Amino acid sequence: MVSVIMPAYNSAAFISESIQSVVAQSYVNWELLVIDDASIDSTKEIIQQFAEKDARIHFLANTVNKGTHHTRNKGIKAAQGDFIAFLDADDQWKPGKLKKQLDLLTRENITACYSSYELISENGDKLNKKIQALPVLTYEKLLKANYVGNLTGIYSVKALGKIYCPEISKRQDWALWLKVIEKGGPLTGIQDSLAIYRVRKNSISGNKIEMLKYNFNVFHKILGYGLFRSVWKMLVFLNEQFFVKTKQVKTMKVEK
Repeated sequence: MVSVIMPAYNSAAFISESIQSVVAQSYVNWELLVIDDASIDSTKEIIQQFAEKDARIHFLANTVNKGTHHTRNKGIKAAQGDFIAFLDADDQWKPGKLKKQLDLLTRENITACYSSYELISENGDKLNKKIQALPVLTYEKLLKANYVGNLTGIYSVKALGKIYCPEISKRQDWALWLKVIEKGGPLTGIQDSLAIYRVRKNSISGNKIEMLKYNFNVFHKILGYGLFRSVWKMLVFLNEQFFVKTKQVKTMKVEK
């Protein structure tokens, strides 16, 4: 079984599409843990409606807003599956996502993998861009910049145990996948696009100054690097993020 972890906060505008993309999976042995982080819109009611219709969907809730890292970890702690995968409440999976990944994990006897994914705008328009996964992603490469779209990653609990997000408010997904690779070895990247990422106006990736601050926290606070080493890693990150990683953004053919 695959445990799908979906944190949600004020996600009423998008969460139905996200949940439906899990329900539509060709691989059916999954549980979806949707954890509401004290939303003040109708997110909770939407989750409950889905949970009442499908016993594989479980509704968990925080009584007060605690942030994404705590909310994801609450789902990971409750997960019963042999594998753990992630999907945020505004993103979507393609129908064959889980089957293709589980086939690869079984066939190659590996502990984790991720994939390419496509971009849509906040209102759902196709941007005709794909973020291409690297065929093999090492710890050293991931340390330079975050190459894993969290919505595409899956890891084996049987092989690695449960791996949790560190307690930082942003970029905790990057730190989580660093731990996955550190424990299980390089990630295999599926070249097909298996998921759809919604580009939001208030996303961390859209605010460059905020992104730098939180990346520094990963180096300094989570990985425990000293000040000067953290600064050096930030310079490496800047080069990787803006001059190397951009090569993974591919323009897709416009559908007629």
